[in-house]
Amino acid sequence: MRCCCRVVWAVGEVVARLRAGGGWSRPRGGSRTSDAVPRPWGIVLPPVLLLGFFFLYPLALVVQQSVRPDTGGTSLQPYADVFASESFRNALWTTVWIAVASTAGCLILGFLLALVIAFIPFPGAKAVARFIDVYLSFPSFLITLALLFIYGTTGIVGSFQFLTTPWGVLLAEVTYFTPFVMRPLLAAFSQVDTAQIEAASSLGARAPRIVRQVILPEALPALAAGGSLVLVLCLNEFGIVLFTGAKGVTTLPMLVYSKAILESDYPGACVVAVVNVLISVGLYGLYRVVSRRAGA
Repeated sequence: MRCCCRVVWAVGEVVARLRAGGGWSRPRGGSRTSDAVPRPWGIVLPPVLLLGFFFLYPLALVVQQSVRPDTGGTSLQPYADVFASESFRNALWTTVWIAVASTAGCLILGFLLALVIAFIPFPGAKAVARFIDVYLSFPSFLITLALLFIYGTTGIVGSFQFLTTPWGVLLAEVTYFTPFVMRPLLAAFSQVDTAQIEAASSLGARAPRIVRQVILPEALPALAAGGSLVLVLCLNEFGIVLFTGAKGVTTLPMLVYSKAILESDYPGACVVAVVNVLISVGLYGLYRVVSRRAGA
């Protein structure tokens, strides 16, 4: 019993010192209780090792394989071969324009739907908001299959050939990723002071002006966060493109799959994967810089 009390007392001392800004230090009372106080490296080292083993190490292997051609040795020839190929340039362009168009569609549709849910009272608004949280856990291919069952060649509504085109991929991505924009927007709208909206309305401002001058400025950080997340996810989306079976639509993830599985060109697949990772990390870094300057 005394041992338990000493442990509780030691933990209380650590918490009190951390709140006071004193950092990690030995509590008063002797060497036996000081052994129970965790060290900073003991807390930081395990997650760093896990991160290195499960993420950085496989990524290092991909980078290493990208500079090892099938002929042996170490060379940048795989990069030269991939960059010179027309299939890579087409895949890069397709990836970029679909990701940008999908992000724009998600921002517009997500903003309008979030406005309706947050500011227009209707029965079941809270249930819809909660369903969005559940929707975020759905896999992307499930939404694609649902669209195929409804609008596919043997669908319920009828045959729509556009699902096997880039526009079908665009529709599926907008449908799936719009809630990723709505979730931060709903959180931002919940912080909007309704008194400002009522004051603007009493002064004769119409709904479009209220949205533009009162609501939109408060929603810009949430739009930036949701839009950047959707853009990165669309750049790396694989399941939607695969399950739509869109003809002639080859994105960078699909090109990685094609080179690795169908062509057995592992160095080329690793080169495309490295390019995809660099684009994603670059966009994330750009988002951080812009959000920091904007004070988001």
